Amino acid sequence: MPNTDNTYGTFNKRTTIFSQITDEPTVFADTDSAKSHFFTADALSVWDECCTNLQWALVADDYGDNTKLKVTFDFGTKGIPNISEADDWAGQYNSRKAALKDSDTWFANPAHVVPDQPDHLF
Repeated sequence: MPNTDNTYGTFNKRTTIFSQITDEPTVFADTDSAKSHFFTADALSVWDECCTNLQWALVADDYGDNTKLKVTFDFGTKGIPNISEADDWAGQYNSRKAALKDSDTWFANPAHVVPDQPDHLF
């Protein structure tokens, strides 16, 4: 479950779409199955613990099948101005994500990532 640190607002809203890299993509029944296809359990914990607002959705491919996953997320702050950037939620997300990517344990399966999408889910 995302954190609730929104007293000072939320920041750094982003939306990303993840696509499968395979000739025969899996068609997802729901967002939970898509999330576990694309991400490891540790990666999903990072999303849940560091994001303040977090919403997932399935995205249809050119054939109308739900083979892609979309996420919109943003971050609150642990407290302005007393928290360092590295210790705040966005900094924690970035450093924990980098550590998992460096150990090849962020993605559960290969993915094509399309960041900075303009059509946010919230």
